[in-house]
Amino acid sequence: MLRTVSDTMSRIEKDSLGKIEVPDGVLYGAFTTRASRNFRISGLRAKPEFIKSIALVKKAAALANMRLGILDRKIGNAIVQAAEEIIEGKYMDQFILDVFQAGAGTPFNMNTNEVIANVAIKKLGGKPGDYHIVHPNNHVNMAQSSNDVIPTSIRLSVLLTLPALIKELEETALAFHVKAKEYDRVIKVGRTHLEDAVPIRYGQVFDGYASSLGKCIDRIKTAEKSMLELSIGGTAIGTGINTHPEFKQVIISELNKLTGLEFYPGNSIMLSWSMAGFVEMSNSLRILASELNKISNDLRLLNSGPKAGIAEIILPEVEPGSSIMPGKVNPSIAEAVNMVCFQVTGNDHVVAAAAEAGQLELNVMTPLIAFDLLWSIELLTNTLRMFREDCVRGIVVNEKRCTELLENSLTLATVLNPYIGYENVAELVKAALAENKSLRQVILERGIIPEKYLNQILDPVKMTEPGIIDKRIIEEIREYRKKVEDSRIESD
Repeated sequence: MLRTVSDTMSRIEKDSLGKIEVPDGVLYGAFTTRASRNFRISGLRAKPEFIKSIALVKKAAALANMRLGILDRKIGNAIVQAAEEIIEGKYMDQFILDVFQAGAGTPFNMNTNEVIANVAIKKLGGKPGDYHIVHPNNHVNMAQSSNDVIPTSIRLSVLLTLPALIKELEETALAFHVKAKEYDRVIKVGRTHLEDAVPIRYGQVFDGYASSLGKCIDRIKTAEKSMLELSIGGTAIGTGINTHPEFKQVIISELNKLTGLEFYPGNSIMLSWSMAGFVEMSNSLRILASELNKISNDLRLLNSGPKAGIAEIILPEVEPGSSIMPGKVNPSIAEAVNMVCFQVTGNDHVVAAAAEAGQLELNVMTPLIAFDLLWSIELLTNTLRMFREDCVRGIVVNEKRCTELLENSLTLATVLNPYIGYENVAELVKAALAENKSLRQVILERGIIPEKYLNQILDPVKMTEPGIIDKRIIEEIREYRKKVEDSRIESD
């Protein structure tokens, strides 16, 4: 096999472990090269937002160190320019590391340090690897540690990706509100324990879904606040070793100017090992997945059929449903939503387990936490968009089927309780089932309630909201039943 020049050429770099060949032309260095050989596990790479967030921290650190007079301005400005280019999306092919790697994200941090250093070196007229010009550790990583850079970058990347998720949630909730208005007058059989229950309007059902998603937005926004508390400036274990006394305040000030966010310094000792903020955020995503999963399951059940199921709603047809049954159509979008929700739930379990793995002064599981948090946000963002556009907006409620099921249901009897008592109603329901008659027919045949009142009491619309019981009607029904009973006694 022929070998190209790029296959064979390399440069030699030296680190604390000795010399190592680094592919010529790449912008990473010795540390990244070693890490790429060590951790060949999943083939998954960090989300671009995470890499850009690390670069943002590096830029803020360089600006802070220059403000404090401890970083040469020529070197500092070159670092800032290099970081800006990464933030803009350049050099993403240079971030080659697997998401499963050494603890605390040291490889991620060093990969970024090396790329920024080499880009800065080139800007200053040098060649990649000439670290006497700009050094990955001494200059780019000045006053930092992987142990405070990576948690800070996770918080930043979460905050940068959440607005898109919240927007999709808001629009999906709105789509359900629109459906609620469209079908508010359609009444269906409610179901509890998967058995017939009292009536409910489809407007109420869809508004319930919208309200659920609204609560999910509130939970996410509450958890979002915990992402603003930073450990940056704590370096190795939160004590701030190798930093200027004012570094922590200054770098957070720079991050606020760069992002428009309102970060504030937290207890860096605690934040070196406590991942509680990430657990809170992940939990809010899991609750969203749980609610979304329930809604999708409902839609699948209500769509079931079209002939042998509930078939109260019709979901949009997006693809043929079977490779063997012609004409079959499945609730494919809702099924995909289910699968995403299961994955997000699993991700939350991983985040919780990783958060529990903190030992003494550090939690080293941050790379895993970063990947699963950002993956859950991405999955939910894309899934909500698909769900809204390809499913929710196209839902059609089959009013004829809803009416048919409602009229055949015996749960309308519940509304009779205040008028004739629970035990009497239960007896009528059993009779209707045994005689295969409608509840209305049994009531009229037995002379329980006059027809003029029965029509009023069994109005399904009134059953879907609170109401005041007319005591006058109760008295008239009691008198009517007494007359019927007296008449029977006389005829006997």
